[in-house]
Amino acid sequence: MIGSSRKPDLSVSFAGIDFKNPVIAAAGTFGYGIESDDIVSLEKLGGFVTKGLSREPMAGNPPPRLFETAAGMLNSIGLQNIGAQAFVEERLPQLQHKKNVVVICNVFGYTQEDYVATIRILNQAEGIAAYELNVSCPNTKHGGIHFGTDRVLLEELVASCKSASRRPLIVKLSPNVTSIPMMARSAADAGADALSLVNTFLGMAIDAETRKPRIANVTAGLSGPAIKPIALRMVYEAAHTVDIPVIGIGGISTAEDVIEYILAGAAAVQVGTSNFWDPCASEKIIDDLNRWCIDHRVGRITDLIGAMEV
Repeated sequence: MIGSSRKPDLSVSFAGIDFKNPVIAAAGTFGYGIESDDIVSLEKLGGFVTKGLSREPMAGNPPPRLFETAAGMLNSIGLQNIGAQAFVEERLPQLQHKKNVVVICNVFGYTQEDYVATIRILNQAEGIAAYELNVSCPNTKHGGIHFGTDRVLLEELVASCKSASRRPLIVKLSPNVTSIPMMARSAADAGADALSLVNTFLGMAIDAETRKPRIANVTAGLSGPAIKPIALRMVYEAAHTVDIPVIGIGGISTAEDVIEYILAGAAAVQVGTSNFWDPCASEKIIDDLNRWCIDHRVGRITDLIGAMEV
């Protein structure tokens, strides 16, 4: 506990990485970290996750790819990106000029070999703190079954990526499963250094006038405040299942949201959709988190991890 004027310690450390605070920008919200230089100070954030990177460049899905819902957003960008090699050669050098930015590269693929090849490309570069595996992708060698929904595929993927990686491995779990604890345990047993959850929920929207889907791909990922209660429950379940750190994701827009996730057992959080509504959302949340801790006489944010009272 602290006095009312002393600045609280918001720093957290896990998987061998030191974060100045627990607020991390989620994958896809700030591109490759240089597009929003005039608006956002990445140096103030606990960390930053790049948009998904693949072995080869990808064009993504056709528009429309975004649709705002009553309490969130549907997106079907299709993991459009410039490819890992171009990121290493063109974008990462610009990121390296920034001081004290924890860069986490989000990685995806459609075969186990894709993931491993992407990691090996990124392994050649400096200035990357960790990799985040997006396992919400269809495995083209196994009939399109998503890696993150099949325990065997998930374990094989994580083990292969862990073996290939020279950096900590964070596995981003899909919520579109029967049992989050089961998938969390599988990822941890296969060698994950931390988990991040949840990815988006599969959803859709239809224009009643035109009778056409709001998204060209028909289905899309739902994020934002609408998913927070479910995501919070899943984070709680995962954190009480595994012995590795958990990063909470889903509908975070206030300091109180961050506190809820931490009380549920998260070591840190990622902010996504809120950054689309307000590019400065993450920075404002950090400022409010400082004030919340002062008002509640919390000296260290880590004292609240898993501290929900039942």
